[in-house]
Amino acid sequence: MGITRTELFSKKQNDMANMAKVIAHPARIAILQYLINVNTCICGDLVEELGLAQATISQHLKELKNAGLIQGTVEGTSVCYCIHPGSWKKFREHFAAFFVEVKNDDGSCC
Repeated sequence: MGITRTELFSKKQNDMANMAKVIAHPARIAILQYLINVNTCICGDLVEELGLAQATISQHLKELKNAGLIQGTVEGTSVCYCIHPGSWKKFREHFAAFFVEVKNDDGSCC
């Protein structure tokens, strides 16, 4: 794979690309959807819910946490996770601004 020349692009473009990479795995999408739907902190329910190995889920949780999309708190020997509201709002705003309505949505441009 070639080297990405990120310096050619704006900070916002680079930030959005990094955001897209974080959510570019179906397991991470499933984790986020689950956290949004339960609307509370969860501790260990994901293995049963998603059917993935604990190590796999842990790796995806780590990626989501490193990106700031989720937050975790230690409770005894387990870590409980939930959506990070501020980061989630930032993701939503960036992508909402990106996915604007196309003016010639009838497909007549080419």
